[in-house]
Amino acid sequence: MLLLAKEQDKSDQDELHKPKRRLNSVEKAQRITPAALNALKNALCKIYWYKKEMKSFILNSCQDVKILNYANWDDYKIKIASDIVDGLASNQQRNVEIIINLIRDVSQIDDFSHLKKEVDGEKLAREAKLAVESLRRLSQNHDRISRDSQEAEQRRKASMERLNKVTIVANRLDEIKKRYTVLVTSKNPQSRGIELEEVMYDIFNLFDLDPRASFEIVGEQMDGAFSLAGTEFLFEARWRKEVASRADLDSFSAKVKRKLENSLGLFLSINGFSQDGVEIHSNNQPSIILMTGADLIAVLENRIDFVSLIQRKKRHASQTGKILFEVHQLSD
Repeated sequence: MLLLAKEQDKSDQDELHKPKRRLNSVEKAQRITPAALNALKNALCKIYWYKKEMKSFILNSCQDVKILNYANWDDYKIKIASDIVDGLASNQQRNVEIIINLIRDVSQIDDFSHLKKEVDGEKLAREAKLAVESLRRLSQNHDRISRDSQEAEQRRKASMERLNKVTIVANRLDEIKKRYTVLVTSKNPQSRGIELEEVMYDIFNLFDLDPRASFEIVGEQMDGAFSLAGTEFLFEARWRKEVASRADLDSFSAKVKRKLENSLGLFLSINGFSQDGVEIHSNNQPSIILMTGADLIAVLENRIDFVSLIQRKKRHASQTGKILFEVHQLSD
């Protein structure tokens, strides 16, 4: 890996006047700085004494014979190395991986005994070692910068995904709310009840709660069901002028208690519940929790998400035994 480039190459006067596209953090992390490119040039011309060995190394690292054409191999090694690196760097978007591989391969060299056989071999080996170490330091520094940049990009993407999800949920809730608002003025209680079940099913589905629509088990009618955090919820809905009575709660609680131990009941009554019904089913190992029209409106207006609402209601029932915990109490 290599150091981040702080600005784009400006090869001619026309380029100076072209509008520059702003790079994202991933693209910045992949660009090579002039310092790293110069360190690569210096190391390439010093790790081997003979040009044929240098040519073989570059070819094996880059795996593309055309790259050798960037240089005139009759020139000095420093000119050859400079031309090849500059040729690759002239199109970093296309060649960045090749440059990174070349720097990584050079940085991994730690044996310079082949240079010690030449005249002034000890000096040649020492200079090559220093050149490779300099390149290696730049590579290690870039690893950190690149990793930080990639992590920042991942955080940005995660944030955008969360934002998109919130927007999608809000838009879908608004659609469901419009349907619910139409039901408020409905003069047909039976069709209104069916529509309410469909509204709740769509809410369960929106919050990924694996919902089931209205179903019947051995003669018992259920308005729906969903799963949340390992608990199976059976669902009952009432939309009548009067509040749900103690008898309504008795009937639904009995249905729930006949199911598995990890089952709970959620009873939605748009107009609320009778006080005696709430009290008799509280403080006695309750198997149901209650939801009102005010709770539903809070969900549809996106003041609280449905999952959080149910989790708070369940926790409150577990801690206090009270099965009715309305949305206006959440801040208490």
